[in-house]
Amino acid sequence: MASPLPIPFPGAFLRQLKPVRRLAGRLALAATLALAPLAAQAQQGKGLSLIRDTEIEAILEADSRPILEAAGINPDSIEILLIGSRELNAFAAPGTMGFFTGLILESENPNQLQGVIAHEVGHLAAGHSARSGEMQRAGMQPFLLTMGLGVLAAFAGAGDAAIALMGSASQFGTLAALGYSREQESRADQAGLNILDRAGLSGRGLVEFFDNFRYQEVFQEARRYAYFRSHPLSSERIDTLRRKAETLPDWDKVDSDEAMERHRIMQAKLQGFLNPQRAIVDYSEADKSYPARYARAIAYYQMKEPDQALRLIEALLTEQPENAYLWELKGQILFEFGRTAEAEAPQRRSVELMPEAPLLRVNLGQTLIAMNDDAKLDEGINELRKALTQENDNAVAWRLLAEGHDRRGEDGAARLATAEYNFHVGDRQQARVFAMRARDLLTRDTPEWRRATDIVLTSNPSRDDLRELAQEGAIRSGSVR
Repeated sequence: MASPLPIPFPGAFLRQLKPVRRLAGRLALAATLALAPLAAQAQQGKGLSLIRDTEIEAILEADSRPILEAAGINPDSIEILLIGSRELNAFAAPGTMGFFTGLILESENPNQLQGVIAHEVGHLAAGHSARSGEMQRAGMQPFLLTMGLGVLAAFAGAGDAAIALMGSASQFGTLAALGYSREQESRADQAGLNILDRAGLSGRGLVEFFDNFRYQEVFQEARRYAYFRSHPLSSERIDTLRRKAETLPDWDKVDSDEAMERHRIMQAKLQGFLNPQRAIVDYSEADKSYPARYARAIAYYQMKEPDQALRLIEALLTEQPENAYLWELKGQILFEFGRTAEAEAPQRRSVELMPEAPLLRVNLGQTLIAMNDDAKLDEGINELRKALTQENDNAVAWRLLAEGHDRRGEDGAARLATAEYNFHVGDRQQARVFAMRARDLLTRDTPEWRRATDIVLTSNPSRDDLRELAQEGAIRSGSVR
């Protein structure tokens, strides 16, 4: 389970995110970081959130890769989104694939999930996702992209422990305009089956998934799952799909034990974070499997019983000492329950095991910065910079980097990092303001000074800004010198 996660996942989205609550923190730049607009109540009910989690992203990438390759699409060019919502939904758009947690929890096995992936890629192959210019007319809007175990906690309403990783943001369009005709659905079905065939995967999962929700056809529009509102379902369509799928050579092929275990782990992790009370019941003490104990550990963590959670994690680590995700979870619990010094070692171990996973470096960097130690502060800044070389649009890393530079008295660097933070959460006005301040404090013609100028020029600069830049020779014909 130590495969690195894919790099950042901006893309299309359905509707505006409800902001995640943040704690009153230790940030020296509390006002400078301009976080006030993002401070709000924790998400409740059917609120939507984008979740960043290294382990789950890696599993979704592994499930998607053979399908994308069979479709002639470079998997590394696709950004995967994990969307926290009870809705059963998924989508694909050019360069983006999105999975709602409700879909993952409802799928019975990896093959069912891969069937949905293949169907959505079938829509992409047919060019259905950009029909009639509706995507463009729907508009773009910024929202917060949550990140890491800490923000899974915030999404679940676990509240007070969730400051750590309020993560990246980007600008996302809406998929509300997407809706497919029955003809388009049939074409996507056939394309999806052909893709599964080329990938050496069974079409049984796709048939089973649709068959499980056959009754959606009789519901009123408002009562249907969003996926079936935009993807019309009918018994005739399912029967046609089954007849075709049964003729393909891999119809009887089943998921490997490894794939099934990954799927159970992903579901257990989501259930533990999002539905901890239910997880305690569903994954009872009598179930000694790894996913069950993992789910219980996470559920106890969410229910504010860290000692119980840590006891379970320690037992799991005895069995799997090289599991980076267990070390990550242990460090996150310790950090969020005020045991910052103890959090360092497990977070450091998670990075050693998965050096290419930027979110784990952000965890470690945050912990080091929170410690009252100049050497740790310097190391924390370095860890954040390493994470940003892997994932340059990670807004939470920029926010934490701003705090680190501020604590070192590096005002220009702190304001530039704050400008980057605002730029990547989509607040171009504040990005421009802080970039202009950074330019006044940074040495002229250094890479940092030029980057600040670039942010100004790409963030709706005012006439006064442009006049000032032109007068000092920072720009010529609208370009940075």
